[in-house]
Amino acid sequence: MRVVIAGAGSVGRSIARELLSHDHEVMLIDKQPAAMRVAQVAEADWLLADACELSSLADAKVDECDVIVAATGDDKVNLVVSLLAKTEFGVPRTVARVNNPKNEWMFDESWGVDVAVSTPRIMTAMVEEAVAVGDLVRIFTFHQSGADILEVTLPPGSPLVGRRVGAVPWPPDTVLAAIVRGARPIAPSPDDTLEVGDELLLVTGSEADEDALRRLLADAPDEGTATPDDEPHQAVESPVPALEADDDAPLQAPEATDDAR
Repeated sequence: MRVVIAGAGSVGRSIARELLSHDHEVMLIDKQPAAMRVAQVAEADWLLADACELSSLADAKVDECDVIVAATGDDKVNLVVSLLAKTEFGVPRTVARVNNPKNEWMFDESWGVDVAVSTPRIMTAMVEEAVAVGDLVRIFTFHQSGADILEVTLPPGSPLVGRRVGAVPWPPDTVLAAIVRGARPIAPSPDDTLEVGDELLLVTGSEADEDALRRLLADAPDEGTATPDDEPHQAVESPVPALEADDDAPLQAPEATDDAR
């Protein structure tokens, strides 16, 4: 697989090293001479150029690559690179780095982004996954389908502890994908019994009712009965707030022109 990475900073170089270790062909592009640390990723091809210009992308033979990764520290640049790669060169797959979570709403197919990766949001999810017990934690969102991967660790006293997987009335569009017990992943079967400390990995569709899932986790019904709707339940606040940098204003939609920066 041939991958072009726009942005040869520490993030871009790290991605390049990982891809090269998996026997992929990699080219790094950056307009800053100081970023040309060729010796650090000697196996990659390097190009000193502005990835926001069509001529630079043509020189990088972007039309022959399988994936382009926009990994600069500037969200405007990452959007423009993704849009040009998708619309002008027909790159099959674009991956863009989101530096400011307030700009995530722009990183979608209308700007040529197939996969948006928000480092602050991922780190938030990892922190909460490590410390939160009993609360839903959103680990990852698939931007194309809108599906989510959620995690919950069953605390002592959880109404799901001791119940069979097949007896739990999961809400519509919600699938229990895996149980992690200690260091052992388990493919859940209807007869598996849930235990204290189990990490449940759930996949939910874009139209799934997360409030219903939280109610289930907070007050599971007796085995063989439907999810109770006749008693009020207090909704649990979403455990993954958006990180916002107070000194960074959200992006206004930039114009994708050849001289965009």
